[in-house]
Amino acid sequence: MVARSSEVRPSAVRHSASPGAGGRRRRGAGRLAGLGLGGVALLVLLTGCDVGRTFDGFGWPQGGISAESRRMYDLWIASCIAALAVGVFVWGLIFWCIVRYRKRGNDLPVQTRYNMPMEFLYTIAPILVVSVLFYYTAIVQTDVNKVTRNPDVTVEVVAFKWNWQFNYRDGQGPDANTIASTLGTSEVIPILVLPTNRSIRFEETSRDVIHSFWVPELLFKRDVMPGKIRNVFEVSSLETEGAYVGRCAELCGTYHAFMNFELRVVSPEKYDQFLAAKQDGKTTQEALSAIGEDPYAETTRPFETRRTQNNFNPDDVPAGAGS
Repeated sequence: MVARSSEVRPSAVRHSASPGAGGRRRRGAGRLAGLGLGGVALLVLLTGCDVGRTFDGFGWPQGGISAESRRMYDLWIASCIAALAVGVFVWGLIFWCIVRYRKRGNDLPVQTRYNMPMEFLYTIAPILVVSVLFYYTAIVQTDVNKVTRNPDVTVEVVAFKWNWQFNYRDGQGPDANTIASTLGTSEVIPILVLPTNRSIRFEETSRDVIHSFWVPELLFKRDVMPGKIRNVFEVSSLETEGAYVGRCAELCGTYHAFMNFELRVVSPEKYDQFLAAKQDGKTTQEALSAIGEDPYAETTRPFETRRTQNNFNPDDVPAGAGS
């Protein structure tokens, strides 16, 4: 029995110290180094091109027309690149382990326990990733939510079931005066006219239930609350003229899906002319025509209310009869 025991020990020693073990370790280190270089090359490739446009913004709306929208967009793209880099690294380690430690004969691979460097890595690395992401998110959020004392333009957004009213104000807060107003109806889409290169303050309030003011190109989706709550946010400037669709993004009732409006961005000169025309008593459509703009919405159209006799119970239809 001593002889058999002595035969086993040398074989185990020979197996652990076999000449090929060092080669296998070197090949494993080479694969790991290649994986790291591949990850670095992927990062360089991603940062060297317009990743957002290439991958359709990773689901985030593109074409922002304000500085705030670009900051939020850049944060989203950077977060996606970081997530992809971490994912590629983890997937690479998984497949490397599958290949490196695949079954060869009946011998089990070396069982490793209490690997302090590895435990330190998978404990600290997630904390670092979350901390960096939190840091930049807090910076962008603080910058985007910043308001100033004296913005160039103040607009009161009033939501109701199921349309919008835009009041151009001469100051901030509920005590300011309305100098011009646009009211939407079932037949005419309301158009909010705003200038480029001026800071704009939005003050939102609702007449009934919770609505949500959303223009995808602004990348702001802010709830419009009823009562005395005034949800306020600012845009430092609008940089691109054009027509942009706006929507209610909060389920508010029967015609929620059709509660649209349009944001019309014009030059500061045209904006001043528009306000002057409104103050002279012209309608929004007449004021838009006066500055050479399309008087009606270009990005959306009025909804069909279908409020006809066929939607109710006509008196001449017997009970139980279908239509």
